Amino acid sequence: MDDQARPFLEEPAPAPPPPRSGFGWNLVRALREILETVLPALLIALLINVFVGQATRVEGQSMEPNLHTDQRLVVEKMSYRFHGPRRFDVVVLRLPKQGEELLIKRVVGLPGETVEMRDGFIYINGEKLDEPFDHGEMRSDRESTVLVPPLHVFVLGDNRNHSNDSRSFGTVPIEDLVGRAWISYWPPEVAGLIE
Repeated sequence: MDDQARPFLEEPAPAPPPPRSGFGWNLVRALREILETVLPALLIALLINVFVGQATRVEGQSMEPNLHTDQRLVVEKMSYRFHGPRRFDVVVLRLPKQGEELLIKRVVGLPGETVEMRDGFIYINGEKLDEPFDHGEMRSDRESTVLVPPLHVFVLGDNRNHSNDSRSFGTVPIEDLVGRAWISYWPPEVAGLIE
């Protein structure tokens, strides 16, 4: 058979290089696999913790009977980027003057409102506030009237007589709110959405 009649034959593919082996190469491969899986997971966790939510723990009795010492919560950080706090939101706040300690309180007064504490009750702009959650009675010796400035909120603990709140440290700038307490996850018997 002459060269013109012979069918076209492809060059054979080169053989793949032999697999690399040895301790050094296995170590490099293991490190690469770790970086490919662990590093993205760490970055995602960091982004979630910084921008979306974080875990926190209730300390003290200021939110009794609704939240208890050592109860674990997830704080969501996104909603206040789109709207302001709403009345009765349970919020986590950081007061720069008081260090890094986080406080958990309930929003009672909104920007521009007059909050009055009288006869053991709360009045907003002269109207008695109907609070749809359990809270302790408020002693009459803690009466006052406060005008909430723009971009601030007035917060109280649910355990009114045992709470360090806006009656002590004043109104809170909205920028000092870490976020809204969203879910309780520990202990299991109190797990669920925060009302």
